[in-house]
Amino acid sequence: MTGECEVWVFVEVNRREIASVSLELMSKARELADQLDGSVCGVLLGHEVDGLVESLIHYGADRVILADHPELAAYRTLPYARVITQLVEERDPTIVLYGATPVGRDLAPRVASATRAGLTADCTSLEIGGFERRGKAYDDLLYQIRPAFGGNIIATIVNPEMHPQMATVRKGVMGLGEPDHSRSGTVERVTPDFEPEDLVLEVLEREMCPPSCDLQGASVIVAGGAGVGSRENFDLIRRLADVLGGEVGASRAAVDAGFISQEHQVGQTGTTVRPRLYIACGISGAVQHCAGMDQSSKIVAINTDPDAPIFDIAHYKIVGDLKDVIPRLIEAYQENGT
Repeated sequence: MTGECEVWVFVEVNRREIASVSLELMSKARELADQLDGSVCGVLLGHEVDGLVESLIHYGADRVILADHPELAAYRTLPYARVITQLVEERDPTIVLYGATPVGRDLAPRVASATRAGLTADCTSLEIGGFERRGKAYDDLLYQIRPAFGGNIIATIVNPEMHPQMATVRKGVMGLGEPDHSRSGTVERVTPDFEPEDLVLEVLEREMCPPSCDLQGASVIVAGGAGVGSRENFDLIRRLADVLGGEVGASRAAVDAGFISQEHQVGQTGTTVRPRLYIACGISGAVQHCAGMDQSSKIVAINTDPDAPIFDIAHYKIVGDLKDVIPRLIEAYQENGT
């Protein structure tokens, strides 16, 4: 690549707060930019969001492009896509990252299509490396890593001749860095230039329903897999989670079996978590699931199969039927826990 490399992060705002995935991406962008000897730019759209700029700089931005306009107060596809597309075409960043949220998944393909750039969706890892094809070497490419074929393989995707390189990244995958309050940066204000057709949709009312669980914020997670056996048996998982003050998680197999809803799914095709305590009940330990929870501080596994792969990463291993083990754990904690 020639010229200065710049890594952009589209900053998603919910209720006048920066979405956690955007701060995670800001930390990752800082890491990627340092490898490229480049800079990080946060792209912030909204209305009366000036107060969010400082946090972006603390989390790694060298520069923040701020588009503040009443028409950007609530997310709408066309005006947001217009602003981002114009900025990308004018500034030609090296990399553009979006959260793999409903907003990011809607916006990123629009911008990629308009700018004829490559886009990889739902990445679980990002790295910088080289690539060679037909005798031609490409340096400092973005390795866009994500599960493919239903999570059965991990694919590494590169865009050697597509610029900028774009990716959406799942929440919780990158981890949130510590803010550096000593950092300073610059702010560039831009005035959006809309076309009449960008504003044909009007937001009359907006309602937001809070999620029923917060896996990423939980310090304790009790998760069940296919080995739980039924939706009714999942009550045991919930009881243990309630006693420990934790959240209920699940493997993809449990979700596919209809034992619990998808928002509880942990793994590469679900949510990546890093709790202090993760209790895996009736989970065999597929690679896709383990990749989403193996950074937990302490892992307790309960399984009837002594050779279950989950035991390979567990700190504490209990071979037994969860229908017998969990009630005993609950009783022991209620007698001795604090």
